[in-house]
Amino acid sequence: MPKMKTDRGAAKRIKVTGSGRLLRRKAFRSHLLEKKTSVRTRRLGRTTEVAKADDRAVRRQLGI
Repeated sequence: MPKMKTDRGAAKRIKVTGSGRLLRRKAFRSHLLEKKTSVRTRRLGRTTEVAKADDRAVRRQLGI
């Protein structure tokens, strides 16, 4: 059986913390920022956890 390959796109976007949680960046912060409020853009700048529903699929992509 061949080795499992890590999805490189996922690996570049998702960070695994020491406790094993998966962190990702939020969407909608790349462009068209003038119309978004500063509070909204500031919140979009933070990292967040991967949703529980996606957790299993993302771990498989990362080879965890």
